[in-house]
Parts: sequence; C-alpha cells; structure tokens
Amino acid sequence: MMWLAVAIPFISCCTLLLLGKKSDKWGHFLAIGASATAFLLGLLSTIQLLQLDSSHRLLETKLFTWVALPGLTIDLGTRVDPLSLTFVLLVTFVGTLIHIYSVSYMEHDVARRRFFAYLNLFVAAMLLLVLGNSYLTLFFGWEGVGLASYLLISFWNYVPQYATAGKKAFVMNRVGDLGLLIAMMLMVSTFGSVSFTAVNTGAQASHQPLTLMGIFLLVAACGKSAQFPLQAWLGDAMAGPTPVSALIHAATMVTAGVYLMVRSGSIYATSTTAALAVAVIGLITLIFGAVVGAAKDDMKKVLAASTMSQIGYMMLAAGLGPVGATFAIFHLVTHGFFKANMFLGAGSVMHAMRDEVDMRGFGGLGKHMKITFATFVAGYLAIIGFPFLSGFYSKDKIIEAAFTGHGVTPWIFGFVTVLVAGLTAFYMSRLVFMIFLGAERWDKTGKNAKHPHDPSPLMWAPMAILAVGSVFLGAVLNYGGFLNWLTPVIGHAEHGEPVLPIPVISVMTLFIVAVGVLVAWKMYVMSAVPKIAPVGNVVVRAARKDLYQDQINETVFMKSGQHFVSGIAFTDHNGVDGIAEDIAKFLPQVGRLVGKLQSGHVRSYASYMVVGLVLALIVAVSSALIG
Repeated sequence: MMWLAVAIPFISCCTLLLLGKKSDKWGHFLAIGASATAFLLGLLSTIQLLQLDSSHRLLETKLFTWVALPGLTIDLGTRVDPLSLTFVLLVTFVGTLIHIYSVSYMEHDVARRRFFAYLNLFVAAMLLLVLGNSYLTLFFGWEGVGLASYLLISFWNYVPQYATAGKKAFVMNRVGDLGLLIAMMLMVSTFGSVSFTAVNTGAQASHQPLTLMGIFLLVAACGKSAQFPLQAWLGDAMAGPTPVSALIHAATMVTAGVYLMVRSGSIYATSTTAALAVAVIGLITLIFGAVVGAAKDDMKKVLAASTMSQIGYMMLAAGLGPVGATFAIFHLVTHGFFKANMFLGAGSVMHAMRDEVDMRGFGGLGKHMKITFATFVAGYLAIIGFPFLSGFYSKDKIIEAAFTGHGVTPWIFGFVTVLVAGLTAFYMSRLVFMIFLGAERWDKTGKNAKHPHDPSPLMWAPMAILAVGSVFLGAVLNYGGFLNWLTPVIGHAEHGEPVLPIPVISVMTLFIVAVGVLVAWKMYVMSAVPKIAPVGNVVVRAARKDLYQDQINETVFMKSGQHFVSGIAFTDHNGVDGIAEDIAKFLPQVGRLVGKLQSGHVRSYASYMVVGLVLALIVAVSSALIG
C-alpha cells in the first residue's frame, strides 16, 4: 500500500492546480492532509516491518511491467525496507510541519494555493525516489524533485534574480542527471537490469571493479546534493520562500545524493577507487561549505553553506563503506530536524524584520523573540555537537569513523573533520550571536522601523517540535537501535578501531568546538559588530564570493561553450553555407556561358566539331608517341 504515499500528495497537487482559485480558501488544508496521510502510511509500514525478523525486512510490490524489451524487463513497483522507510518518515514528518508553518508564512501571498501544490509535488516526487524498486523509478522521482525545486526556487519569478536562481539550479542538476543516465546504461550492459535486487546481486558476484559505474553515480549525487564541483546552485536557491529552503535544501532533496550513495553500496564495495572518490568529494565539500559559511552575512546563505558542509560529512561517511554509511544516514536524519528548525527560525526572523536577511542589521533579537531564540539555539547547539544533543551522537560518530582505516588516509580524514567541526562551531556561533545577542543594530524609528516579535502559533509550533527533535532525537536513535535497524540494507560494519582512542577523539573535538565558540564570542559579542562589512583578507573576500565558483564556471564552461558555439556558427555560416552559396552563384554563370554556345547556326556547330576532332587527334598522336 506504500504506493498510496506517492499517489495521495500527487493527486492533491493536481487537484489544487486544476481547480485554480476555487481552492484558494481550503487548498492548504488539503495539502497538509495529503502530507500527513503519507506520514501515517509510512508509520504503519514501519510498524509492520518491525514485526518481521531483521533478515526479512524487505517488502517489494510490483504494480505493473513498465518496460518489456528483448533482454530487458523493468517492473514499476515499490521497495519498502529500513532505508526507504527512514527517508519516508523524515520527508513526510518534517514536510508536514513545514506545510503547517507555511500556512501562516505565505498567508498574504496571492499564489499560496499554487505554492502548496508545488510542496505536494515535491513530497510525491521525493517519496517516489526513495520507494522505487529500480534505478529507473528512482530516476523519475529524481527528475520530479528537480522540477519541484525549480518551481519553488523561482516561485516569485517576477523578480528576475529569483527566476535566474531557479534556472541555475535546474541546469546544474541536469549535469548530474546525465551521470545517473550513463550509470543506468552501464548497469543494463553489465547486469541486464536496473532493478536494485538485480544490481546488488550482480555487484556482489562481480569479479571486476565497477569503478566507472560508481563514478557516474557520484556525478549524479554531486548535482543533487550540491557537492563539489556542482555546488554553485545552492546559495542562489535561497531565493525561494524560506519554507522551501527548510524542506528541500535542508531536510530532503539535497540528501538524495547520500541516499543514492548508500543504496548503491554494493557497487562501491567492488571498487576502492570509486569509494575513495566519494569520500574525497565529501571532504572537499565539507571544507568548502564551512569556509564560505564563515564569511557570509546573509543568514540564509550561511545556513545553505552549512547544509553543503554537513552533507559533505555524510558523503565522506558513505564513502567509508558500511562502517560509515550507517552514521551517514544517522546524521542525515538528525540534520533534517535541526537544520529545518533553523531555517524556519530564519524565516521567523525575516517575518519580523521585513524580509531582511543581513545579520549586520540585526542584533539583540533574543529578548524580543524569545520563542524563536530558544528553538533556534536548540538547533545551533545540535549542529555544533554540544554534548548529548542530536548532533553530538551523529556527527561525532562520523568523525570517529573518519579516523578508521590504514595508512595516512584516516589521519587526513580524521583531523580535517575535527578542524571543520571547530570552524562549524565558529560560523554557527557567529550566526546566532549576530542575530540574537549583542547591541541592537536595527532601526527603531522612521519608515524603516522594525518591531520584532515572535510569529503566530502556526509558525512557532512546528519550530518547537523540531527543536525537541534537535535536542533528543539523537539520543533516542542512538540508544533505540537505529543503527541495527539499517543493518539489513547497509550490511554489517567490519570492526575497525580508530587510529586514536575514541576518548581522545571526543575530547579533541569538544576542545576545538569550544575554541570556535569562544572566538566567535570574542568577535561578535564582546566586540562591536559594524553594520558595513569590513574589507577582510584575501580568504574572506574570496569566501564572500563563494570562492569564485561562479567565475570559474563561467570561464571554464560558459565562456568556452560560448566560444565553441560561436566557432560552430561561424563555420556553418562561412563554411557549409558559404560553400553552398558559392556553388549556387557559380552554376548560373556556367549555365549562361554554355547558353551562349547554343547559337542555332549550323556553321558554329560544324566549327565546334572540327575543333573537337583536332583535339582528339592531338591526344591520340601524343599517346602514341609517349607509348
């Protein structure tokens, strides 16, 4: 029955779009009901699966035969297992809360009904992605979330900048999608199927590394999860309404790449090269996101860079094999709660501050927005790994796994993850301190006067629920058997001790985190925060411009592509078309010349014959002499 979890939100989306303005007054309630129903279906399926022995926790349902070709049959159906249900519960629970939050947040938007239709479209597509029984079904969900993301990022498309942001996300995701298509082609040529069961069986029996297949799957993940080098779209995606950022760019769509990596674990098990590539991409991205986040003044872009960095942690863990993949999903779930919590908190601040996002114009909001402050701090403490909060259990597990292995690799991976944990503590503390603490830097009088206050219960209630998850979910999952729950899908992790004792790693991480918090406290609470950003050093200036990622993309890809197309156009115009036009001009001239020879006089024709005869004799005599 899990196919209903996909069908209900999709039908709701179609209903809202088809009815148009007739559903303006009640359309948001239909959308909330559709998302909540999908959550209940996921919860019932989870209860059903828990009643089965761990080795039998897989329910596959065939709906119909989708593709029937000689040598290739693809059935459309659902695959319900611990991994897919984990995503179903996360997407629908957090998604339903964000639907509720959006009722108030989008209250005065004339297109609110269309906004909720798009939210339902996204939920349906994301559930199709994680519930599909094959890579082809996953691909349709993959494209669906890409479409929904485009529609929601550019929701206010009458602003040219927002429309451009939507197109940028759409185009960059198409690059990743090409990687997934090529990977599926390789699966068909190697295994004769794209179903998860056939691919997993074939990969486990394979005696050759499936490196190329793994690399192209990684390309797909980089596009969807904003990982290096396809990460440039995520910052601009903040152009969409803030609930979109909370749903798509924090808790769900950007984690689809991690799902793909973990679901394809059997492929990476055959190739250490491909697995190492996943880990290295994650390592680069977690550094990249942290550096960018430490320099931004736009609070939503700080959270976007933080998302990029945290997914980098997950990708790194996924590349470590079963020892890290379980922790990657663990952190993905806790991150979905505390990051969605903080994005909704940012929306609450924007709601109170006339949609401003520059943190340098805030300060001291904590005493005016006590509920927002409390819920936001819960998410903040979770993400920096404050002891016994959600992030402490999930992210620190990834850091421990990074120290596991042989040679120099665990030392590099381990120490980088620790240092970035300190940088994360710094820029997240900077975010909280600049918004909620310190001197009040906003206008209190005049036409730009601000009157900050907490939002309505429809907005703060979802924030409060997510805040509770930010605090307690990590402990509940850690001690409640969540890691064992995923074992049937991911496999048993080989026992490996970190190169450093775990207590040493924990103390070192907490010390670095404390240093990051203290440095931020000194810079942004103890010292005055200028309303205009200082010039900064070379690294800061580069980070403010996203380490010149747009300039690099424009130079390497866009401008070179433009030059290539211009060259093709020049060749086509002056070469292909030019030659054709020259021939067209030459032939009439030949015709006019030949036409002059057709005089109609017998004596002229006789002279032509004589000339021809003379020339023939000359040729014959010459040939005889030469011979």
